[in-house]
Amino acid sequence: MKTIYQHMLAAAVGCAALALAGAAIAQEASESQIPKSGDKVEGAPFEVKRDWGTFKLADSIVEKIKNNQPINYVFSYQASGIPLFSPQYKAGFEMGCKMGKEIYPMECASIAPVQNDPNMQVSQIEAKLAAGEIDCLSIEPVSSDAMTAITNKVMEQGIPVFTAGVTSRGHEFTNFTQIPDKEGATAAETVLKWIKDNKKSDIKVFAVSGGDPTQFWAQGRMKGFEEGIKAAIPDATFVTAAANGLNTSYEPGKTYDVYKAFLLANPNVQFIQNVDIGAEHADRAIVDLGLEGKVFTIGWNSSKGQLDAIEKGIQVAQLDQRWPDQAAFGGPACAKFLKDGEILPNTQTLKAVMKADVAKAREELDRTLQAK
Repeated sequence: MKTIYQHMLAAAVGCAALALAGAAIAQEASESQIPKSGDKVEGAPFEVKRDWGTFKLADSIVEKIKNNQPINYVFSYQASGIPLFSPQYKAGFEMGCKMGKEIYPMECASIAPVQNDPNMQVSQIEAKLAAGEIDCLSIEPVSSDAMTAITNKVMEQGIPVFTAGVTSRGHEFTNFTQIPDKEGATAAETVLKWIKDNKKSDIKVFAVSGGDPTQFWAQGRMKGFEEGIKAAIPDATFVTAAANGLNTSYEPGKTYDVYKAFLLANPNVQFIQNVDIGAEHADRAIVDLGLEGKVFTIGWNSSKGQLDAIEKGIQVAQLDQRWPDQAAFGGPACAKFLKDGEILPNTQTLKAVMKADVAKAREELDRTLQAK
């Protein structure tokens, strides 16, 4: 899941040279979670019955398939100008295009606003649609409902749509992403194992937080975490929970200030969950307040700041939701559907990066971003 909450990072990360980054990620393809096959669906790709109605492939695409002509694959994602997120998503798109071309001939194009702008994102898709330049579409939505109308419109016109990165409620064939409540449960399991392995049974007071705690994905991550912790530690208390999650914003400086003020006002807090990319700023506040060894964190996505904190023993883990795989999914998904009538399933799971995994995670992040 990836709105701006995932993107605004304190680390100064330059824009990657995307072609080389794509090649770097391709080297990691053996670890990709993108499935190589899916369910063969009756009538696919020409006519497919779903619970919401019947999809009928557009005549222009039918002719291309019958003549084995290249199809126009388009990937629309949230933003092209956000540090860390955008280079990984662009590189993933390049990898997905390569994977798709190995299955069926295609011309690939990616489109995105510079910064998060769902209206602009829809306008870009509409422009390509009006020009007849989309034969299969993959969308990374800003939110669960932001792309529902355009997704359904494109499907109604007989153009296959797949979505990725954010849970979506449209008529797409597959929504390739993390499941928020399962993510929260994974976070709880990770923390509980760490508590046991490190003999930290005195940890009883927790807090949850994020850049926008009201979002569907944030609520799922918070609730799943709280439920998992309380099931194992019945006397655990949550100073903030899903209903009143600490709102940190997505701006690094402000996020740091919010955490610092929160810790000063709540000296009994021992563990903080951040449900997006703000954990590294909580980590900095912990260090600056002299709370190392007293307060610990867990957060989402990959950044150097989080990896540093994991090595220092402040942050338990970073939960990698595999951005490149999300961006890559549309290429092979479109190719398998149009060539073989198969719908690739959602096979995403979180990757918990802990202290023993930091060295490898640094190498992967450096390769992806071409860090010097």
